[in-house]
Amino acid sequence: MSIYIPDLVLFEDEYIVVINKPTGLMVEPDRNQNPSLLNEVKKYLQAATGETAPYAQHIHRLDRAVSGIVLFTKKREALKNLSEQFAERRVKKFYKAITNQAPPKRQGRLEHWHRKEKKKAALYNNPIEYSENAILDYTVTALPDNKFLWDIELQTGKYHQVRAQLASTGCPIIGDALYGSDIPYQPNAIALQAWRLVFEHPASKQVMDIKIDLTLARSTP
Repeated sequence: MSIYIPDLVLFEDEYIVVINKPTGLMVEPDRNQNPSLLNEVKKYLQAATGETAPYAQHIHRLDRAVSGIVLFTKKREALKNLSEQFAERRVKKFYKAITNQAPPKRQGRLEHWHRKEKKKAALYNNPIEYSENAILDYTVTALPDNKFLWDIELQTGKYHQVRAQLASTGCPIIGDALYGSDIPYQPNAIALQAWRLVFEHPASKQVMDIKIDLTLARSTP
């Protein structure tokens, strides 16, 4: 896929760069040398600075099929600060998703015990070995054509958490066949977008509130 990073930059200064990741692109490299956002950001910084090996490191990840905001640091000394913000749950993470079903309650909280099992998230009502608490808050509104838009605030950040928790309510995200959707969406994509990220700048301590417009397709092919 063709990626032009300057078109995807949401914010940049000497410490951080925030990117709007397209679907179909992994955040970090894999063993098969597929294109990754990290490598593309490094190429972008190399061209912008003239450095042969500019530093860049993502602070969190999005699934390949998910679009939206990814935060990178350009300074090694800022990595610890930003990583601690995520670990201590001081970062606010907001998602939007589209499903073809609505949950019994149009507003509420989903809470499970989460464990990664064979490249899929498994959810439990009670803690088991190696499980961790997974929490999100949501509001659901109706869209045309019997679709439903979820506004989600992620309280924790676990593997496939949003995908698994919505599916647990009988509302898999459109296009997400892994978690039970039988409705096609777009190639290499599901109807899930990380649309807002709120964090503290590692140097200035200013509250950074980064947002993008909703770009999820409201109808299926």
